[in-house]
Amino acid sequence: MADAAAEAQQRETLLRELQHRVKNNFQTILASISVQTRRLEDPKAQRALEHVANRINAISLAHDQLAPRQNVDVVDMAGYLRALCSSIEQQVDNVAIEVIADEIELSIDRAVPLGLILNEAVTNSVKHAFGEHGGRITVRLQAGVGYGEARLATSDNGRGIENPRPGGSGLKLIASLARQIGGEVKQDSSAHGTSTEVTFPVIS
Repeated sequence: MADAAAEAQQRETLLRELQHRVKNNFQTILASISVQTRRLEDPKAQRALEHVANRINAISLAHDQLAPRQNVDVVDMAGYLRALCSSIEQQVDNVAIEVIADEIELSIDRAVPLGLILNEAVTNSVKHAFGEHGGRITVRLQAGVGYGEARLATSDNGRGIENPRPGGSGLKLIASLARQIGGEVKQDSSAHGTSTEVTFPVIS
């Protein structure tokens, strides 16, 4: 019993050390991207690098939420989604993001694609859904929506997608990430706002 407790403590200590090193590496990468972004004069190139930085930040935040569980490093999804949405919210004006999340734990290789899906959906709403007065985005993570399934849904109260393209790059990326975790995507848009849902198995 004592040996098991000592082994668990050692594993947690090693994980914290690894997280610290990984965090520093991510921060170095993000700082390099920030320097390059400031040097560019092309707004499109700047936006492209900012988008890359947002995705890297999403992966970094997932590693922050790692916790050891029975020889598997899992992510507290509720905490992860709140941290990710808080990070996005701090970068924009007049947009409030509400997170309603059930307690779900996923392995890191399943948590990261889900975080990237959220990052893409919320960022798209921030960029395209609102006028100068801003708006609200709601994020819901719901367990038990089907047999062994959960659902991540984002919705905004914006103006909807003008001339929506089923094959648009944003939705393509979300669909590709959803396939990585065996999920399915549904998106609806109207003059009252846009919603994106990903239903996925909790265990692969």
